[in-house]
This record gives sequence, C-alpha cells and structure tokens, in this order.
Amino acid sequence: MTTRSIVFPIYRNQANVPSLMQAVANFHARYVGDIEFVFVIDGSPDESGPLLLNALKTSGFDYKIIFHSRNFGSFTAIRTGLEHASGDHVAAMAADLQEPPELIVEFFSILDKDGADVVFGRRTGRNDPPITRFLSKAFWAAYRRLVLPSMPSGGVDIFACNRQVLEAILSIEEPNSSLVVQLFWVGFRREFVPYRRREREHGTSAWSMARRFRYMMDSIFSFSDFPIILTLWVGFAGCLLSLMFAAVTVAARLLGNIDAAGYTTLVLLIVGFGSASLMVQGILGCYLWRAVENTKSRPLRVISRVVEGTSK
Repeated sequence: MTTRSIVFPIYRNQANVPSLMQAVANFHARYVGDIEFVFVIDGSPDESGPLLLNALKTSGFDYKIIFHSRNFGSFTAIRTGLEHASGDHVAAMAADLQEPPELIVEFFSILDKDGADVVFGRRTGRNDPPITRFLSKAFWAAYRRLVLPSMPSGGVDIFACNRQVLEAILSIEEPNSSLVVQLFWVGFRREFVPYRRREREHGTSAWSMARRFRYMMDSIFSFSDFPIILTLWVGFAGCLLSLMFAAVTVAARLLGNIDAAGYTTLVLLIVGFGSASLMVQGILGCYLWRAVENTKSRPLRVISRVVEGTSK
C-alpha cells in the first residue's frame, strides 16, 4: 500500500490531458515511489481515455485507469476512484486543474502531521465570467440554506482524507446521494485551506445548470427534511385559512350578504388546492422514489475495464 493516492474523474478532458500529465509528473517528482494516480474515465465521449493510456504507458508512474461503461456523473466517478485507491491518504480533484494542484501538497502535509482527518479546499474567489460567478454564488447560497449550513460558501471541489474517513464514506451505498455532504455527515476532524479558483484554460465545463439542479435535489432529498416540513406548515396554514374562509362565508350567508355561490371563488379554490395537492404528492413521490432506489441493490456504476501500471 502506498501512502498517497490522487483520484481524477475524467469527462470531456481531452484538451486538458497534457496539462494534467504535467501536474501528475510534478506530484510524482515530489513523492517518488510513494504515490499512485487513479483516473476514472466516466464514459467520456472524446479521446480522453486513449490519450491518457498512451501518456501513462511509458511514464513510470504507479497508476490505475478505470473505465465506466457509460457516464454516471463526476461524484460517482470520484467514488469509484476512492474504492480503487490504495493509499493511506487519498485526495480527489478535477482534471481541468482549476483548483491549484499545490493544494493537494498542503492537504497531504496536514494529513501527514495528523492535523485533521479530512481536508477541504475553501474557495475565496474565482476567475470566471460575472454571470458564472453570480450563478455559482446563488446556487451555493441556496445549498447552504436548504441542505448543509456548514458547507463552504463556494462549495467543495477538492479534498483529501485519511483511510478512516475513506472507509466510512465507502460504507455508505446510496444512489442519488451527495458525496460531498457524506464527507460532512460522517464527521471526524476537518480542516479548510483557502484558495482562489483558476480560470479554465481548455474546453468547457460539463457542470451545467441542469446537473446543478439535479445535484441540489439529490442532496435535499437525501439529507434534508425541509420539503416535508415546508409541506406540513403550508398544509397547516392552508387549513387555518380554509377555516377562516368557511367562518366568514357562513356568517355572510346568515346575514344575507351572499345570494348565490361564487363561481370565481369556487374556481380559485379548486385550482389552488388542486395544485397544492399535486405539489405535495410530487414531494412525497421524490422521497418514495429514492427509498425504492435504495432497495433495488443495483450497483452505483458499472466498470468496463481497469488498466494498471507500476513504476517497479
């Protein structure tokens, strides 16, 4: 077993392969013979996999390349890498290198000194277009409020942990969940290292708004009872308003102020309560669907092949 492992999820990173290999070479030079690199090709439709295979064959690095049978998502790819990592200390970072690789060195230093069990990068700024910064800030503000208040304001894109935390994470086998929230949920001693995110040099991010929304929903329904509590209070408020409306209607009828049933009022009530009922059923359906998913015992991902190389 090596002391250190670094996991890289790979999806549409063809243009980043040369820069990634340079970063990997720098890590190898620092931790000669005591580091392995785990690359997970997450059903990438470009040439990322073949390019990495060719680059690593003669590299002299300890490495593993795991191919998913299709795209299962970046967090699932990271989990696959964690499962195959053999290091006592394991880090994960994106292959686009927007998070400075130097952070990993600092993470390993903290873990080596037993200063923490898990270390996160805390983003203090980002060199992205204004609209991207605004959307990211709004997304993580909502995430912190609805899911995890202790989440850093810029989210978590890079981390490292010891074997104890790793085994705790791998003991959780839940589909449609959040790896990052799991890292907070298991507890242990945490450390945060501030950094400024770099501008992306090659390609475009696959982290679309649709993926963000799906990630938000998975996190909320897996780790928060907010929708259920909100539904409960909305239903309670609706009952109070209905009773008040009924009392006013009866009083008005007895006083002769209502001659006929109000068509507009009836339509509004039907539409309002009908929509509310559908919303409640939708929320409950989301929880039930996730509960059913957890009973199917399907694998979280399917691996098509694994390629390994060694420096020995």
